[in-house]
Amino acid sequence: MSLCLFSLITKAEHLQQMQLELQLLAQQHWCQHVNKTDYQGGWDVLALRCATKHLHAHAILQSFAIEDGTEWQDLPLLEQAPYVKNFLQHLPVSIKSVRLMRLHPGAVIQPHRDHGLCLEQGEARLHLPLQTNPELKFYVAEQLVPMQEGELWYINADQTHRVENKGEDARINLVIDCEANDWLKEQVYA
Repeated sequence: MSLCLFSLITKAEHLQQMQLELQLLAQQHWCQHVNKTDYQGGWDVLALRCATKHLHAHAILQSFAIEDGTEWQDLPLLEQAPYVKNFLQHLPVSIKSVRLMRLHPGAVIQPHRDHGLCLEQGEARLHLPLQTNPELKFYVAEQLVPMQEGELWYINADQTHRVENKGEDARINLVIDCEANDWLKEQVYA
């Protein structure tokens, strides 16, 4: 199940500000995605929030919510994006990791699953597209998920999912791993 929780389109000025911040963040050092068997082309990550114990570790360790029962902390880089930070602070969920994920033109993410990353297991992955194109195709359980810029989506990452970027521009999503609380479940199941 994938579901658009809500759209930020009504607050176009906030989306525009986040996209301006994205231009600055795009100049930072992004790390190539670690699971090289799951994609072809360019797919990289910029960590914005991580497990506290990885605060001074390699960026790859900072980029994913692979820890259970730990504390989480914003990385200093998030201070360069006050609109993104404000958006995160106002989400009524307990946020674990946050990262920007960029899929370059012509790149493909192969079908894969992130085991246990679903509401039923108490976990959730949210996607907020900040930059996309009409030729970007995101599938969950072979169902096209029509993510548009400024829309917040829950995806069941425990189901097989894949992405194709046949467009000329990179796709950049703000990806949020969080705990699946009652508010989020209400939004998804409503």
